[in-house]
Amino acid sequence: MTVALIDSGFGLLPTTGWLRHLAPELDLLLFLDPDGAPWGPRTASFVTDRLLSTARLAVQRGAEAIVVPCNTATVTAIDALRAEFEPRVPVIGTVPAVKSAAATGRNIAVWATVRTTASAYQDRLIADHANGRPVARVACPGLAEAIDHGDMAAATEAIADAAGRTPGNCDSVVLGCTHYPLVAREILRSLPAGTTLYDSAEAVARQTLRRLDRTGEARGTVGAIDVVLSGRRGNLPAGAHAHPVGRALAAAGRVPRDLLLSAATRSPTAAPAI
Repeated sequence: MTVALIDSGFGLLPTTGWLRHLAPELDLLLFLDPDGAPWGPRTASFVTDRLLSTARLAVQRGAEAIVVPCNTATVTAIDALRAEFEPRVPVIGTVPAVKSAAATGRNIAVWATVRTTASAYQDRLIADHANGRPVARVACPGLAEAIDHGDMAAATEAIADAAGRTPGNCDSVVLGCTHYPLVAREILRSLPAGTTLYDSAEAVARQTLRRLDRTGEARGTVGAIDVVLSGRRGNLPAGAHAHPVGRALAAAGRVPRDLLLSAATRSPTAAPAI
């Protein structure tokens, strides 16, 4: 069975890592778009066209499910994807874990890209799922780009800047960009002790397996991982090797759980996937 994951950059790595941990027997097709990245500043029509053309290629390559592990792409184009491919091919999208964080009753901050932080999409998400609790919106300029380039010095600088603007009473931080779990440990080190991070990668992976009726224990076989870069067959870009999950995926084995989640992070298994 083959699952395709589509994103402009490394935001797909955390969800891919969870799929590789939970169901290593699956064959995975990773579609990145270095020619069009980043998608955040692009128009809705650009992102939709890119996703539709890539999803068609994925289905031609045998994909039996399509995963969009990107908040921007999900809100922009998930309806168009589902209109074309479902019910024949399940389409799984991603939303930040605001609902799960709000359920704890703690004070919340959402770290996201500059565009997402200022978007009506995030405003609606908070209005719908934060249970009326105040939510601090923390833009993280340059963080996703640093992660895509494997530039840990720049990532550390961006994290420190965002941490300095995060209210000290926010003990729950939602990672509102799918790139950010790749530097979760660095983010935790920048925040007060006891802070909990919430990301959606595990939930999206588990929802994918539910849609495929594959919720049993992982089997002993290991499937293939194929990478497509803006329509061309290739390998994970060098920047992926700066992240433990990227290195594990490049090695093509099962991804250990301890590379996916630090002890202080929570990755809800039910909510932030659509």
